[in-house]
Amino acid sequence: MCTSCSWARDFSTSTNGSGHERLPFSATDLRATLEMTETTFPSNAGPSILSVSRLCKDYSGTQAVDGVSFSVGPHEILGLLGPNGAGKTTTINMILGVLEPSSGAIAIDGCDLARRRRQALERTNFAAVYAPLPGNLTVSQNLRVFGMLYGVRHLHERMDAVMRQFDLLRFRDTKCGVLSSGEQTRVELAKAMLNQPRLLLLDEPTASLDPATARDIRAAIREFAQQTGVGVLWTSHNMAEVAAVCHRVLFMSRGRILLEGDPRTLPAAHGHATLEDLFIAVAREPLTLRRAQDEE
Repeated sequence: MCTSCSWARDFSTSTNGSGHERLPFSATDLRATLEMTETTFPSNAGPSILSVSRLCKDYSGTQAVDGVSFSVGPHEILGLLGPNGAGKTTTINMILGVLEPSSGAIAIDGCDLARRRRQALERTNFAAVYAPLPGNLTVSQNLRVFGMLYGVRHLHERMDAVMRQFDLLRFRDTKCGVLSSGEQTRVELAKAMLNQPRLLLLDEPTASLDPATARDIRAAIREFAQQTGVGVLWTSHNMAEVAAVCHRVLFMSRGRILLEGDPRTLPAAHGHATLEDLFIAVAREPLTLRRAQDEE
């Protein structure tokens, strides 16, 4: 069973179908925000949308995630970065409730995931390149299934809104399995915004998109965060995209958070010209960076 279907199954057993009416998603005049401008931390950040405290995941003595703590505020886009095997996907799967932590705590919009699972998960949604939607269902069928799981009110109107937003109306009755990879990615993002979540997790959200469409998607997500107060956890290997979109970044290495800061200033603080250079250093020399950080 695919990750997406497995998570949907788990979610369906943890929600009673109730939904919360929130501000309607609007992405007016996206073209005005398409140029990637300097990102500043939201000045009106309030209580955390996501709070992760001392999170650990152990697999037969191997620490995939080792004491990770961080938070995501309202209106904030936080980049979770690191090489393959750093623990990013394991962390995301624990936040989604797919994996149970060995220890630690996760709270989503004030709801403890371990004690108030339904309330926490109904405030969450995600899109990931490794979790495609069922290919034998049409675009509208997939959105309807997930809308029902989330208890989305006025579901028909919400489906039309997200399909229009992601230019999917012409694919309404097309099976997802015959769509291009970029079109499938747009369906994933439409599904992710269907319930107007408080926490949005995006794993490589623009990986299969052409540059123009990727730019549109980045603008849509940034506007969505700004208008609704959603917190976004974003993972990507595209460092230019991360620097343009994210307010803060965390670098993970070997299950731990190694570095944290503003993506525009963090590289220079560690002797590197670009975020990509810093990423490569984290992948190749994590122990050197950790020692330097400990000495500061």
